Amino acid sequence: MAAPLDQAIGLLVSIFHKYSGKEGDKNTLSKKELKELIQKELTIGAKLKDAEIVGLMEDLDRNKDQEVNFQEYVTFLGALAMIYNDALLKYK
Repeated sequence: MAAPLDQAIGLLVSIFHKYSGKEGDKNTLSKKELKELIQKELTIGAKLKDAEIVGLMEDLDRNKDQEVNFQEYVTFLGALAMIYNDALLKYK
């Protein structure tokens, strides 16, 4: 049986591939795929406006190819983890 952290990492990877395979390159997220991932997989996603998601896409897309690759996605997850950590510390 996998350890909890192994399971969590596996879930993060599988969520990327759940959405990246819907259109175009199966190894990247298009703007549409990223938007769907955010809206369906994050509680805050439904509250974000389209312009905010477009801005996020621009920030994540470091190589400016109009897609988010796995490395860019992992950077996004790292930033989210920092936000969650700060929130947790604030409420301790």
